[in-house]
Amino acid sequence: MTLKPLYIIPARGGSKGIPRKNIKPFLGKPLIAYSIEVALEGGTDPERVILSTDDDEIAAVAEGCGLSVPYRRPAALATDAAGSREVILDAMDWAEEKGIDFDVVVLLQPTSPLRCRDDVDRALALYQSREVDMVVSVTAAACNPYYDCFETDSSTGMLKVSKGDGLLTRRQDAPKAWQYNGAVYVINPQSIREMSLGLMPRRLPVEMPRERSVDIDTQLDWTIAELIASQQSHR
Repeated sequence: MTLKPLYIIPARGGSKGIPRKNIKPFLGKPLIAYSIEVALEGGTDPERVILSTDDDEIAAVAEGCGLSVPYRRPAALATDAAGSREVILDAMDWAEEKGIDFDVVVLLQPTSPLRCRDDVDRALALYQSREVDMVVSVTAAACNPYYDCFETDSSTGMLKVSKGDGLLTRRQDAPKAWQYNGAVYVINPQSIREMSLGLMPRRLPVEMPRERSVDIDTQLDWTIAELIASQQSHR
């Protein structure tokens, strides 16, 4: 069975870390263009790609990238307090009202410009192979809770390893630890209607390499991502 994904690209106007970062030029193109291009690759029906924004300028930039933007995110969902689940549900409701047929939701955050279409396709294939709530992109964690991630003991103030007995002397002997990289979320529509992303019990990881896992939140992240992208483009 061929999946019918609904792609949602969230891009509200407010951005405190990097002002207007969703439309700031990243190696000559607006940051948001990279997520739009990935969503449209492979013959995706443009009707199934929804830019969720409250901002007319961001919408205009997206339209300049070849994406029609008929939907506007409600102002109540464009604040710092708005959660991802509510944003996704509102876009889903709008799509259903418009008669857009979909059976899975793919969330692509604009802050992951180094993701490629293969990352999305691998996540979709994994989703289709198992009955799950979500497939999420991950990368090897920079800090392993069994080896070099520590907490402060509440009674003594001393450091203690976060998990395990602290006797491991080599990182490779520790269980593998993953962290979300923010690039790809493939979500069961029924599951998101019933619970938040963090409460979903059936989550499968799809691994991405560290060099494509930069999630831009600060100017340092931006600088690193541009450096990696520029090196990749010259290979």
